[in-house]
Amino acid sequence: MTDELDESADPVVVGPVDVVTTPLADALDSEAFTPRLLHLISNALVWRESRLLRSAFNLGTNDWRVISAISIRPGATSTEISEFVAMNKAIVSKSVNTLIARELIVPADGKRGSRHLYLTGAGADMHDRMKPISMQGQEIVLGDLNPDEISQLNHLLVRLLQRTPDLSPTQSAPVDSDD
Repeated sequence: MTDELDESADPVVVGPVDVVTTPLADALDSEAFTPRLLHLISNALVWRESRLLRSAFNLGTNDWRVISAISIRPGATSTEISEFVAMNKAIVSKSVNTLIARELIVPADGKRGSRHLYLTGAGADMHDRMKPISMQGQEIVLGDLNPDEISQLNHLLVRLLQRTPDLSPTQSAPVDSDD
């Protein structure tokens, strides 16, 4: 199967011909929907950072996050890093294996078979070389804000982060009872 479309094929109509061609009256206001705005900013930062890190170091944003987490919390386990950076444990594990292979981090055995992770001297050097790329992203985002606005923004973001347990998928979403 190819990804190319057969442009000579006749269009196929499936289902009723009731097609909505105008925006819905109750559609989200995309310029005022905070989750969308946060997502767009986050994606722009990650794409920029990942492209630059891959080009300069052949490592990506996930690898940088693991290195950065270990620089803050030496001896953290993969599970602890996963929780600290809010990344899927499988992704953290893949980065950990890459970083061990590149001799940027080393594992040390801990209780009950846990592996505590530490930067090597080369890992600390890599941290110092990668950090400016991440900091540039922050400078781009905050560049038009004054120090008071930056402080206020960070305070608000920390408050929002404290609410993230409320976003847990274990809670049931409200269901429309008109079904």
